[in-house]
Amino acid sequence: MQKRNNYTEIEDFLDDKSFQLWILSKIDEQGWEEWTLENRQRAKLVQDARLLLLAMKVPVNNISSSELNTALQSTWIKIEEKESTKKGNQIYPIKYLRQYWIGIAATLFFAFLSVWVYHYQYNINHTVVTYNELIEDNSEGLVEQTNNSNKPQIITLSDGSSVLLQPNSKLSYPKIFIGNERKVYLSGEGFFEISKNPKRPFLVYANEIITKVVGTSFRVRAYSDQPNVEVLVRTGKVKVISNELVGNSKEEIVLLPNQALRFLRSNLHFNKITNITEDKILVSSVGNIEQLSFEFTDIPVAQIFKTIEQAYLVDIDFPKDKLKDCHLTTSLSDQPLSEKLKIICKSIGNETSFEMNGNQIVITSQGCN
Repeated sequence: MQKRNNYTEIEDFLDDKSFQLWILSKIDEQGWEEWTLENRQRAKLVQDARLLLLAMKVPVNNISSSELNTALQSTWIKIEEKESTKKGNQIYPIKYLRQYWIGIAATLFFAFLSVWVYHYQYNINHTVVTYNELIEDNSEGLVEQTNNSNKPQIITLSDGSSVLLQPNSKLSYPKIFIGNERKVYLSGEGFFEISKNPKRPFLVYANEIITKVVGTSFRVRAYSDQPNVEVLVRTGKVKVISNELVGNSKEEIVLLPNQALRFLRSNLHFNKITNITEDKILVSSVGNIEQLSFEFTDIPVAQIFKTIEQAYLVDIDFPKDKLKDCHLTTSLSDQPLSEKLKIICKSIGNETSFEMNGNQIVITSQGCN
């Protein structure tokens, strides 16, 4: 006879590894489903064990100890009320009374447990805001750019802003920004350099948060399968708020250069990081574009182009012989890529121009002024 035929308590099932494998991993090597259906009383015991095992695997950070204590106290109050109404009316053997009250307690416990699991699943499903939900609410006729390659891609927006879109990421944006705001939608990771326009703020919608700026450079990391959303500021100032889809919180976090914010999706909490060098995760994820300096004093043009290539992972083709003696002094720290190139070409003069085609940039010039 199989050992499980002698199981009479929930604990017996919870200690059985093959039962755990069946419930948690859907692997039924021991024929649990068929065995369970052979007996109605057995099926009830298996169901109770299943609910308890699943509950043990539910993270408890979404329910406070006070809420748990309140629920348990409520359960025992109901039991005592039941007992007081029955007392004196009927006399049962102690054995049957014990089984009766255990049955009530178990019923109330599993009712509470079911509500808890339901609310936990409800909160998870309704606090995770997806990229598709965000773009569905937009009626501007968006263009979607997806980076399926193994290196970053440059996207230039109609206002001159640029986005360095990382692999496995996508960005939706209007062909031409209209209205009083410039809105884009990100899934994954992108480094933004925004053209200044105080009258038309720029908003990046990324899962549960909205990053609002006028003109600055910053990174947003918002992958739907990761527990956190991060914003890191390189230059300027940004404001980060919760998306209204996850609640009515009006909390607003202001970030300055070299500050960051980590939004914890599990509890909708903002964690502001005032010194990114003390955060190992942020330090390990910082890219060239966030580290390289764009302040140039009497620097050869060829070296400036090399810095841009390293930062944006682009290829720049320029007439090396004609520009070999060109040196520039300029500040490009708070400019989108296209604006950087415009400033360089204007500084070189002599009909110097550029053309961008994806990650390929061609500079045309007759030499320095």
